[in-house]
Amino acid sequence: MQKSHRAEPYKIKMVEPIKKLTRSERERLIAAAGYNAFQLKAEEVYIDLLTDSGTGAMSDRQWAGLMMGDESYSGSRNFYNLEAAVQQYYGYRFVVPTHQGRGAEHLISRMLIRPGMYVPGNMYFASTRLHQELAGGIFKDVIVDEAHDPYSTHPFKGDVDLLKLEKLILETGAGNIAYLSLATTVNMAGGQPISLGNLQQVRQLTLQHGVRIIHDMARVAENAYMIQQHEPGHQHKTVAAIVKEICALTDGAVMSGKKDALVNIGGFLALNDQGLYEEAKNLVIVYEGMHTYGGMAGRDMEAMAIGIAESVEEEHIAYRVHQVHYLGDQLKDAGIPVVNPIGTHGVYLNAAAFLPHIPQVQFPAQALTVALYQEGGIRSVERGILSAGRNKETGDHHYPKLELVRLAIPRRVYTLAHLDMVAEAIMATFKNKDNIRGLEMVFEPKYMRFFQARFQQVQ
Repeated sequence: MQKSHRAEPYKIKMVEPIKKLTRSERERLIAAAGYNAFQLKAEEVYIDLLTDSGTGAMSDRQWAGLMMGDESYSGSRNFYNLEAAVQQYYGYRFVVPTHQGRGAEHLISRMLIRPGMYVPGNMYFASTRLHQELAGGIFKDVIVDEAHDPYSTHPFKGDVDLLKLEKLILETGAGNIAYLSLATTVNMAGGQPISLGNLQQVRQLTLQHGVRIIHDMARVAENAYMIQQHEPGHQHKTVAAIVKEICALTDGAVMSGKKDALVNIGGFLALNDQGLYEEAKNLVIVYEGMHTYGGMAGRDMEAMAIGIAESVEEEHIAYRVHQVHYLGDQLKDAGIPVVNPIGTHGVYLNAAAFLPHIPQVQFPAQALTVALYQEGGIRSVERGILSAGRNKETGDHHYPKLELVRLAIPRRVYTLAHLDMVAEAIMATFKNKDNIRGLEMVFEPKYMRFFQARFQQVQ
């Protein structure tokens, strides 16, 4: 199949040199890092697909915005520019800046969760679920079953299963539901979007029972693009209009500006309820900083305000998703097992099918991240049993149905030629897959173990 090329909607005016080390050097370095790519130095990585969070390239307008930073301790004009951007493009009334999305997750969890309350969601994300659990909440997955099937080609695998959600509400009582945690798109399912039609039905159900929807909107523009492209009846709408429609169906949002908003640090909590806003303003002073900066420099708030506007530009978002599908389609054509359909922020390798000889307790997805680094200097991240953590009651691992490796593509950073090299390295790894060994964990931190765990290869 001929590769589908699409020209970048930008030109490059600054470059950062990268260097590919020898295979023997890479083998030595990943072993010294405890077979965990998070522990590698950035200079030891050739193509870094560890995450798309905070790793994108800012525009000339954003860099110019940095020079307009007002670093006043209180009332920075950059806060009001950010507030105006959130109100214009997302429609939420109130904004509380945080140092990144995790700070917003912490605030909303402390505000809305009482011990023993349930937090349903369309699949978990590690930091989100951890904050919910630290506040005493119990996460319940209410995503459609297709999301757990890497072979399903359902176009909106981020959809909420309405029957699962209603069953939970009726069994526990609406008063015991802290809120519905709803992500656009769903990271752990492979960057899969939720449909607008499903969200409308979810909103109707939650209003009927008095349950809030808190929106994880880190990649809402990517989700809106997939609605525009694949959900009937929305092709005539702009991405910006669909983004605002999505947000209007929720009560508040946590945002990592390091994704859609195209900045390297920062986030916010957005709310419509003034009472919750006043509470959040008070809490943010305790944990982050004044409510008009919340752990961010004024210059970074300015860059985020500009990035929000850029994130919904049609050419930008179309090319951003095109790069992901460009890589995904090459791998599919080569017979590499990937999650279908290809999502929006990265390509997810199906590690269970890639390495069927490695049992799940030997961390096959983590082993595959090691092999990809050894082969091509590519840094990726595990999204399987390691990321799922342990069951607090039994002490055993959680055993997710999906055992994946995520290749997250930073925005406006790599060219299609870089992605060609990634594809070639993955194909070479696949040919040598039978020689890849499983791993055993030799160090396990208490929280979000995938960041700092260390391993040794099974002999």
